[in-house]
Amino acid sequence: MTPRVSVVVPAYNNADYIAETIDSILNQTYQDFELIISDHSSTDDTVKVLARYADDPRIEILSTEAGGGAKRNWDRVSEAANGELLKLVCGDDTIYPECLAEQVAAFDEHPSVVLVASQRKLVDANGKTILSARGLAGLKGRVTGRDAARKTVTAGANIFGEPGCVLMKRSALKAIGWWDDTNPYVIDEATYTAVALQGDVYAIAKPLASFRVNAGQWSVRLAKDQARQAAAFHKDLRESDPTLVSAMDVRIGDARALATSFMRRGVYMLLRHRMS
Repeated sequence: MTPRVSVVVPAYNNADYIAETIDSILNQTYQDFELIISDHSSTDDTVKVLARYADDPRIEILSTEAGGGAKRNWDRVSEAANGELLKLVCGDDTIYPECLAEQVAAFDEHPSVVLVASQRKLVDANGKTILSARGLAGLKGRVTGRDAARKTVTAGANIFGEPGCVLMKRSALKAIGWWDDTNPYVIDEATYTAVALQGDVYAIAKPLASFRVNAGQWSVRLAKDQARQAAAFHKDLRESDPTLVSAMDVRIGDARALATSFMRRGVYMLLRHRMS
């Protein structure tokens, strides 16, 4: 029978962490799921790690040719999925054992919901907690997709969280043409906003996933580029529907996106110093 949930992992150079990612998915209390992993031409030992899981009947392992950015592999695993509900988990993040159970229950209780998001815990390269709960910008329970879209703009940040925090209807993702990388730095936020606008969102105000902060290069130029792409996303959203977000909403969101990018750069610099 077709599983209710598809968990998909677009792997790329995740040899150090992907076993932990896979194990966190396999150890869910909710078991009606399939796991599809596709390696995007990794140059480290990711493929060797994946080979250890090749005999597990719950897992399908694919490969994606090089190039095309994140969208190529994110689309690859999402299009291969069979479940009604879809969760993408990056190859160095983890989800809590009750994550699928709680998010599926939200769909069952609220038929109008197209996307369920939780808070997440931020951890460093060694799994040490940086921040125990982050995300959702105060949202809790069922809200309209329009309210969630407006909130993510005015917050100047992705309130839905990294992909592991989100479970959504696969049909809603397909309806928008899969992952939206018009502005690659906000591929997840832009995609989740477009999905949310097809119905309601349910926010679970506690962490059900962890996001690993990479303390690699985070330059001033990168911070500016990310803020610029967030502003472009805000502008496009307003132009597509001027009743959704106001010009003031966009100005507030743009300012906060710039501030957030430089704050994140500061955090990453501190982490590099701590890890050195």
